[in-house]
Amino acid sequence: MKAVVFERAGEMSVLDVDEPAIGPTDLLVAMRQMGICHSDFDLLADNYIMPVQFPVTPGHEWAGEVVAIGADVTGFEPGDRIVGECTVNGGMDHFGFSISGAGAELFRIRSDWAHKLPDDVSFEAGATVEPFSCAYYALNRVGRVNAADTVAVVGGGPIGLSAVAAASAMGARVVLIEPASHRRDVGMELGAEHQIDPTGVDLVDAIGDLTGGRLADVTVEASGNPAAMASSFDIVGFRGRMAFIGINVGGRANAKLGQIQSKELRIHGTIGSPDIWPETIRFISTSGLDLSPLITARFPLEEALDAFAASERRDEQIKVHLTNPA
Repeated sequence: MKAVVFERAGEMSVLDVDEPAIGPTDLLVAMRQMGICHSDFDLLADNYIMPVQFPVTPGHEWAGEVVAIGADVTGFEPGDRIVGECTVNGGMDHFGFSISGAGAELFRIRSDWAHKLPDDVSFEAGATVEPFSCAYYALNRVGRVNAADTVAVVGGGPIGLSAVAAASAMGARVVLIEPASHRRDVGMELGAEHQIDPTGVDLVDAIGDLTGGRLADVTVEASGNPAAMASSFDIVGFRGRMAFIGINVGGRANAKLGQIQSKELRIHGTIGSPDIWPETIRFISTSGLDLSPLITARFPLEEALDAFAASERRDEQIKVHLTNPA
């Protein structure tokens, strides 16, 4: 079978490999759609946040079809359409990183990592559950938003745009702050009511004009840019809620931290999406969210090298998917 293999740091190939054998609690899964994430490039560079061993197959944003089940598996049957969590084994392992992932025609997962997809959620939408769940989790951590809230999302990458979609589906008025016009346009498709190019604009004035001077009730910082992270404190209002999703390790910027006290801010940093996948899948299904605007290019599995090259062109792409239709 074909599989994407990171053979060593900086070296990626599409190889013919043996089909995986499954144990008694495992599922054998045919990948149907898989998203490429910036963290996959960190893995390839051997710069991931936890130790990994090469060779390894990437792929943690995926949807697939069960092909076979282990002898002790209950609740799943061949033909079931599923997605699977990334942070596993109590957080000690990350599927698609420290454990080989979904970037193959067939792959193995433990059945307790898997969740069935509702009939009205496509494989393509299923492959967006992982990044969407990170945004949905962050909004839940700050206190689920509603129509009384103005939510300012800082950063229009896949997770920031997922935050736009989630907050809009919850009923909030959403403002996307993002310098790239193509990402702002997608944000408007996903439910943002306003878009702001932060270059050359006073963000406090811009958000104040939209809110009658109240500023944002909720900010979602999804860029990981230190200066943008610092600006989030300025654009949130009194007793505002702040979610920090964008990953930054070691970056620094000047921030007016006295606003934490003077504005009585509630601040949450989040990583991943623990214990919320079943709820996330129900939310996508019942809300009728269409997350397809996130996906800007699709490549067959055998063209994975071209897909990864396209994904690096961030001035053109948002989310690139690999496909492996039945």
